[in-house]
Amino acid sequence: MLELIDTYWLYFLIGQYPNGPLGGLALTLLLASLGLLLGLPLGIVLGMARVSPYAWLRLPVTALVFVVRGIPLLMVVFWAYFFLPSVTGVKTDQFATMLIALVVFDAVYLAEIVRAGIQGVPRGQVEAARSLGLGWWRTMRTVVLPQATRAMLPSLVNQFVSTIKETSLGYIIGLNEVAFITTQINTQVFTRPAELYAILGLTYFILCFGLSRLAYWLERRLARSPQAGATRPRPAQPQASAP
Repeated sequence: MLELIDTYWLYFLIGQYPNGPLGGLALTLLLASLGLLLGLPLGIVLGMARVSPYAWLRLPVTALVFVVRGIPLLMVVFWAYFFLPSVTGVKTDQFATMLIALVVFDAVYLAEIVRAGIQGVPRGQVEAARSLGLGWWRTMRTVVLPQATRAMLPSLVNQFVSTIKETSLGYIIGLNEVAFITTQINTQVFTRPAELYAILGLTYFILCFGLSRLAYWLERRLARSPQAGATRPRPAQPQASAP
């Protein structure tokens, strides 16, 4: 195994770059990061629409969320790769196709995270903002979302973990992510697939386990902070001496 790592570690990390397209682990992390970052604004908008008081906005978004969450990501990848070019007439490469699928999929799951974060904010915060004359959208933007974002951080990290694993579906359309690169190395070595895929599994495990522990640490830290603030003893007030 050490011999394989010593021979192919650079190809495993970045593919053929700079003499060819970027690939390997670097492409996996880039794709997962872009999918989450580009899906987050859309997820926030969809999440706000999910709790909107306007039925004409809430009901279609709710239906969209349930439909996309009810189908596997592989189907979304196939639709982006085969269906979109036939409708738009524009042929996208493997990276753009996988990125579109991840953005759509992440946005829907992030919408549920945002919805849960918004509903976790005490109702009194919304009522206080509305009593000051703020509209619903402005209340969401200036009062509710800043508080909800803090509570959403562990879930966002967990979603990033899921996105990293989902990038492996790019193998189906020939994307040079880390699983595809491992298969290419296996075609060159041919006699050591168990060791190669053990390295791949260990790579995924280190990334995902490390991020999962980060999410757990954030969750515990955020859970402690309000209690610490609430139970912190107040300094004693000096008492006036009796005359």
